[in-house]
Amino acid sequence: MGKILLFSFCLILGFTVLHAASHLDRALKDITWIEHASFRVTLEEKVIYIDPWNVKKPYPPADFILITHDHYDHFSIKDIDRLKKPSTVILCPQIAADKLRGYSTIVFKPGDKKIIGKLSFEAVAMYNINKPYHPKAANYTGFIIEGGGIRIYNAGDTDIIPEMKKLKDITVAILPCGGTYTMDAEECVKCAEMIKPQVAIPGHYGTIVGDPKQIIPVLLKSKVRFVILKAENKE
Repeated sequence: MGKILLFSFCLILGFTVLHAASHLDRALKDITWIEHASFRVTLEEKVIYIDPWNVKKPYPPADFILITHDHYDHFSIKDIDRLKKPSTVILCPQIAADKLRGYSTIVFKPGDKKIIGKLSFEAVAMYNINKPYHPKAANYTGFIIEGGGIRIYNAGDTDIIPEMKKLKDITVAILPCGGTYTMDAEECVKCAEMIKPQVAIPGHYGTIVGDPKQIIPVLLKSKVRFVILKAENKE
């Protein structure tokens, strides 16, 4: 009886591990780094762009566009127009929505959560601690996108902040690491090890700030697995 119970437990454990791995593999396959802080995510058959900027390729049109804040390298109406279709919905803080009159927008502030179809969108705090570039009072927003058992956290332009301690069950964390305006590589590692996602993906480096040759070796020493994507604009 003991052997049967042990065998059954091993089968269940093996299935759980394989199920988690398949979720993670699917999540990673459907994330594209365009450049800088610009990403494309496909989840529940919906195409989602995060902070599209300097888009050069003929990407599929967006179902959703997420804007974290209104700085030029995150909020580009030219790139929004290139990616949108009549049904595209833009999720953004008030400061960006004010500049998007005539577009279909949903305003988010940190703490807001909305379910749209099969997807859940949650705005989370995003700000600098000891820099002036992204003040907490501006209500800029990182986002957690959830669907199909996958939770993707895009931190936006942020430092390590207390609100991150509340983040749970993150499948993939997209974290800035370029320094100057955001966390640097060492801080990015500390952030990942605090949040404990299954995988972390670095962003906001290699274009305006952040030398990949200096950053990547630091990230790869983390206890958290970092997956280094190649920016499609760089190919």
